[in-house]
Amino acid sequence: MGLWIFLAVIVALAVWAVSIFNRLVALRNRFKNAFSQIDVQLKRRYDLIPNLVESVKGYMQHERGTLEAVVKARGNAVSAAQAAAAQPGDPAAMQGLSQAEGALGGALGRLLAVFEQYPDLKANQNVLGLQEELSSTENKVAFARQAYNDSVMEYNTRRESFPDSIFAGMFGFATAELLQATESVEERKAPQVRF
Repeated sequence: MGLWIFLAVIVALAVWAVSIFNRLVALRNRFKNAFSQIDVQLKRRYDLIPNLVESVKGYMQHERGTLEAVVKARGNAVSAAQAAAAQPGDPAAMQGLSQAEGALGGALGRLLAVFEQYPDLKANQNVLGLQEELSSTENKVAFARQAYNDSVMEYNTRRESFPDSIFAGMFGFATAELLQATESVEERKAPQVRF
């Protein structure tokens, strides 16, 4: 009789450990899937940028430095996104992506600010369409980033909670990194309102 109780306890503990392991795997896969949604939107964004640059080149002869900065920032962001896609949740990869996206956002912001100096450019339907596509994609990236961060937070919370933390350490479930907002310090400042 005592042997059966002992075996039942061992089986119950094994089932419990397997369920914790499976829950951690499911949460890890969920945040990796959420990152792949960000990756899809970032690729869409990166594909729109060369079209936008080509569309404005003829109008902005004197703004070559601005255009080159956008192209360079896009290249850096593509590389950072590829590194992050290879290791979603990796702290170094997520930080590199956040920095590259911040630089790209700043370069695009400067490009869009220069548009104001070119009335013909502001009226060009192709450029207006690309701006609208880019704006829509930015919103999709923000939603995808929020879903990713929610998934990472749920995974990290479960990973750090007792008793899951014991199994997470034993089976190598590393902490996942959030994807921080990509706005520059200037963009985060509250606007000055004067009457």
